[in-house]
Amino acid sequence: MSDSKSLEITEENIDDITILRLKGFLDANTAPNLESKIEELINSSKYKVIVNFRELDYISSAGLGVFMSQIETLRDNNGDLKMSDMQSKVYSVFELLGFPMIFEICDNQQECINKFNNG
Repeated sequence: MSDSKSLEITEENIDDITILRLKGFLDANTAPNLESKIEELINSSKYKVIVNFRELDYISSAGLGVFMSQIETLRDNNGDLKMSDMQSKVYSVFELLGFPMIFEICDNQQECINKFNNG
Protein backbone atom coordinates (compact mmCIF):
# COMPACT_ATOMS: atom_id res chain seq x y z
CA MET A 1 0.00 0.00 0.00
CA SER A 2 1.39 3.40 -0.94
CA ASP A 3 1.69 6.38 1.35
CA SER A 4 0.12 8.79 -1.11
CA LYS A 5 -3.23 10.27 -0.28
CA SER A 6 -5.85 8.82 -2.56
CA LEU A 7 -9.42 9.43 -3.59
CA GLU A 8 -11.96 6.69 -4.12
CA ILE A 9 -15.07 7.53 -6.12
CA THR A 10 -18.03 5.18 -6.13
CA GLU A 11 -21.10 5.75 -8.25
CA GLU A 12 -24.72 4.86 -7.60
CA ASN A 13 -27.74 5.70 -9.72
CA ILE A 14 -31.20 6.31 -8.32
CA ASP A 15 -33.64 7.00 -11.15
CA ASP A 16 -32.14 9.93 -13.09
CA ILE A 17 -29.86 11.01 -10.22
CA THR A 18 -26.21 9.96 -9.99
CA ILE A 19 -24.61 9.81 -6.58
CA LEU A 20 -20.84 10.07 -6.34
CA ARG A 21 -19.41 9.03 -2.99
CA LEU A 22 -15.98 10.44 -2.27
CA LYS A 23 -13.57 8.79 0.13
CA GLY A 24 -10.14 10.07 1.10
CA PHE A 25 -8.46 13.22 -0.12
CA LEU A 26 -9.56 15.63 -2.85
CA ASP A 27 -6.54 17.76 -3.75
CA ALA A 28 -4.44 18.78 -6.76
CA ASN A 29 -3.33 15.18 -7.28
CA THR A 30 -6.77 13.58 -7.16
CA ALA A 31 -8.98 16.39 -8.52
CA PRO A 32 -8.46 15.32 -12.17
CA ASN A 33 -10.00 11.93 -11.34
CA LEU A 34 -13.17 13.56 -10.07
CA GLU A 35 -13.22 16.02 -12.95
CA SER A 36 -13.05 13.25 -15.54
CA LYS A 37 -15.77 11.32 -13.66
CA ILE A 38 -18.13 14.29 -13.78
CA GLU A 39 -17.29 14.89 -17.46
CA GLU A 40 -18.12 11.23 -18.10
CA LEU A 41 -21.55 11.77 -16.52
CA ILE A 42 -22.15 14.90 -18.60
CA ASN A 43 -21.14 13.06 -21.77
CA SER A 44 -23.68 10.36 -20.84
CA SER A 45 -26.40 13.03 -20.41
CA LYS A 46 -26.50 12.55 -16.64
CA TYR A 47 -26.97 16.06 -15.32
CA LYS A 48 -28.39 15.48 -11.83
CA VAL A 49 -25.47 14.78 -9.54
CA ILE A 50 -25.21 14.42 -5.79
CA VAL A 51 -21.74 14.34 -4.29
CA ASN A 52 -21.70 12.55 -0.95
CA PHE A 53 -18.81 13.77 1.21
CA ARG A 54 -19.36 11.47 4.21
CA GLU A 55 -15.99 9.75 3.87
CA LEU A 56 -14.02 12.67 2.42
CA ASP A 57 -11.34 13.66 4.92
CA TYR A 58 -9.75 16.58 3.11
CA ILE A 59 -10.45 19.02 0.29
CA SER A 60 -8.13 21.63 -1.22
CA SER A 61 -8.83 24.61 -3.46
CA ALA A 62 -7.98 22.42 -6.46
CA GLY A 63 -10.72 20.06 -5.36
CA LEU A 64 -13.17 22.93 -5.03
CA GLY A 65 -12.26 24.08 -8.53
CA VAL A 66 -13.62 20.85 -10.01
CA PHE A 67 -17.12 21.74 -8.85
CA MET A 68 -16.88 25.31 -10.11
CA SER A 69 -15.76 24.15 -13.54
CA GLN A 70 -18.64 21.68 -13.97
CA ILE A 71 -21.65 23.31 -12.32
CA GLU A 72 -22.52 25.58 -15.24
CA THR A 73 -22.71 22.73 -17.75
CA LEU A 74 -24.96 20.72 -15.44
CA ARG A 75 -27.30 23.66 -14.82
CA ASP A 76 -27.38 24.57 -18.52
CA ASN A 77 -28.83 21.10 -19.08
CA ASN A 78 -31.58 21.41 -16.43
CA GLY A 79 -29.47 19.54 -13.91
CA ASP A 80 -27.52 20.52 -10.84
CA LEU A 81 -24.82 19.37 -8.49
CA LYS A 82 -25.90 19.04 -4.90
CA MET A 83 -23.69 18.07 -1.98
CA SER A 84 -24.44 16.02 1.10
CA ASP A 85 -23.03 14.56 4.32
CA MET A 86 -20.11 16.95 4.72
CA GLN A 87 -17.85 16.63 7.72
CA SER A 88 -17.54 19.95 9.51
CA LYS A 89 -13.86 20.37 8.58
CA VAL A 90 -14.73 19.97 4.88
CA TYR A 91 -17.80 22.21 5.17
CA SER A 92 -15.73 24.96 6.78
CA VAL A 93 -13.55 25.11 3.64
CA PHE A 94 -16.66 25.49 1.48
CA GLU A 95 -18.09 28.10 3.83
CA LEU A 96 -14.87 30.09 3.89
CA LEU A 97 -15.05 30.49 0.10
CA GLY A 98 -18.76 31.28 -0.03
CA PHE A 99 -19.73 28.02 -1.73
CA PRO A 100 -22.97 27.52 0.24
CA MET A 101 -24.39 30.46 -1.75
CA ILE A 102 -23.54 28.73 -5.04
CA PHE A 103 -24.21 25.08 -4.25
CA GLU A 104 -27.04 23.37 -2.44
CA ILE A 105 -25.53 21.56 0.53
CA CYS A 106 -27.82 19.08 2.26
CA ASP A 107 -27.40 17.45 5.65
CA ASN A 108 -27.88 14.03 4.08
CA GLN A 109 -28.16 12.32 0.73
CA GLN A 110 -31.91 11.67 0.99
CA GLU A 111 -32.58 15.39 1.46
CA CYS A 112 -30.73 16.08 -1.82
CA ILE A 113 -32.70 13.36 -3.62
CA ASN A 114 -35.96 14.87 -2.33
CA LYS A 115 -34.94 18.32 -3.57
CA PHE A 116 -34.24 16.94 -7.05
CA ASN A 117 -37.55 15.07 -7.12
CA ASN A 118 -39.67 17.89 -5.71
CA GLY A 119 -38.05 20.76 -7.54
